[in-house]
Amino acid sequence: MSLQILILAVTAACCLGFGFVLQQNAAQKAPLSDFLSPRILLDLMKVPRWLGGIGLMVVGMALGAMALGQGEISLVEPLLATNLLFALMLSRRQTKQPLGRQGWTGLALLAGGVTAFIVAGQPSGGEATSDPMRHWLIIGVMVGLALLLTTYAKRSRLSSGPALLATAAGLLYGVQDALTRVTGERFAEGGIMEVLTGWQPYAVVALGLTGLILVQSAFETASLRMSLPALTAAQPLAGILCGVGFLGDRLRTDAGALAWEAAGLAGIVVGIIMLGTHSAMPSGAIQPKRTPAFQTP
Repeated sequence: MSLQILILAVTAACCLGFGFVLQQNAAQKAPLSDFLSPRILLDLMKVPRWLGGIGLMVVGMALGAMALGQGEISLVEPLLATNLLFALMLSRRQTKQPLGRQGWTGLALLAGGVTAFIVAGQPSGGEATSDPMRHWLIIGVMVGLALLLTTYAKRSRLSSGPALLATAAGLLYGVQDALTRVTGERFAEGGIMEVLTGWQPYAVVALGLTGLILVQSAFETASLRMSLPALTAAQPLAGILCGVGFLGDRLRTDAGALAWEAAGLAGIVVGIIMLGTHSAMPSGAIQPKRTPAFQTP
């Protein structure tokens, strides 16, 4: 792993983490009539804090795209998952809560999991599969699962609705990262015309906007503790699946390496959950009259 990829990915994670906190601070005050509607973006555009959060998110995504252009998605995605560390840093300044045992344990698990996965897997580039059916099968499963989670979240009376929406958004963002990598490769091969004649850049935009609506709907109906862990955990898992599935990324597959890779991914997920549910994360308490659309009063 080059130092440049590490710097790009970690800086991207920093921008994303700070951006998510600012977005949730603003989105929790959005009208619930905007739930799962593009109108939520139009209403939030009037809030300076939200625009600042989106600006940081755009910078983070641009830096992440640069990292994806230079490194394998199976390498970059775990590094981007550290955005939760930076979200917690900003949240601590707002809530004045100490890290405590849960915070330090979650931090160690996330950092250790990322390190274990990268060291054991040794992600390397390979030749992308030319089978279009394989592309569409993996992308279709990810998008279909996101649609199923969104539908269930909208109809469910359970309090897990925001987490389901955030998971769906994370799956879409993982696919978006994979297609961003493909778009960058097409640009390197044939320039802007090669990019514009493919479907991938348009899918990147569509997935980004859809994911943004899902994320803001999750943010407006619950605290970061309910949504950000699911978003942060789902994105790298989906991205790694796409990378290995059709982008040609290679991971070590001997028994010892697979065991450490699985342990690393488990550490990442558990660390994300522990940090995301930490008391330092803003509660984002919703006013009594603001009942989520997927719950009954």
